Amino acid sequence: MKKANLPTTENAVIIIFHFLADMISRILRFLFDKNPVIHRARRKRKLSKVQKEILVEQSDFYKQLNQRYQRFFEHRLSTFIQTYEFVGRNGYKVNEETKVLIGTSYITLTFGKRKFITDIFDKIVIYPDVFLSKSTGKMHKGEFNPKLKTVVFSWKHFLEGNKVKNDNLNLGIHEFTHIIHMKSLQRRDMSSMVFRKEYLKLIDYLQHHKEVRGEILDSGYFRKYAFKNQYEFLAVLIENFIETPQEFKKRFPRIYKKIKRMLNFNFLHY
Repeated sequence: MKKANLPTTENAVIIIFHFLADMISRILRFLFDKNPVIHRARRKRKLSKVQKEILVEQSDFYKQLNQRYQRFFEHRLSTFIQTYEFVGRNGYKVNEETKVLIGTSYITLTFGKRKFITDIFDKIVIYPDVFLSKSTGKMHKGEFNPKLKTVVFSWKHFLEGNKVKNDNLNLGIHEFTHIIHMKSLQRRDMSSMVFRKEYLKLIDYLQHHKEVRGEILDSGYFRKYAFKNQYEFLAVLIENFIETPQEFKKRFPRIYKKIKRMLNFNFLHY
């Protein structure tokens, strides 16, 4: 008769820790409407030497984190790269820079989420320049196609968004915001629920404060594309939040605070 494979003491401790962490998180969520971040992984995945060099050179967000959070960022980025399919079109050849920079945008945006991997999309398509959208029949720089579960980028414009750090134009952040927004409407994990609840609070706040809406329109701080619809409005707000957080905080402190809670960035010096 074979003996049962009993967990080792170390594994048992890890299992108990994860169980208690989940319970504590649920209790805090119920009592205080908080979504505490517990970055955790039994075995942290590592980036290759080349991937790590690209990350360190390109990501200001990563460099602002302490060493503990940097290790979790690397783990999440490696997980992202291994999870999603990258496809080049019209002659574009996917390389390590492609994967690291696109993944960095997504991990930055979702770093406050416990569950950062999602099945809302499963493929990332990259064109060298603007492309003809199958859904609209127009030329696009980027798009999220929920039916095909695909995110599409013009690499030229993705790089432009990354290169200039304070122009509030960031194609990667913009398109990935559409994804986490949709996820918040379709899923019931704690991160999605917090995001959705804070978003609804933001909309309610703006609906009941006409003077704030006027200030937003007159400020020129948010580009006009933000006022196309509620989805683009949120995506542009979060672009500004990521690229110029201090200016955002100074100009619109209450909206800034709501987005910070929406993304669960309270644990960061942001």
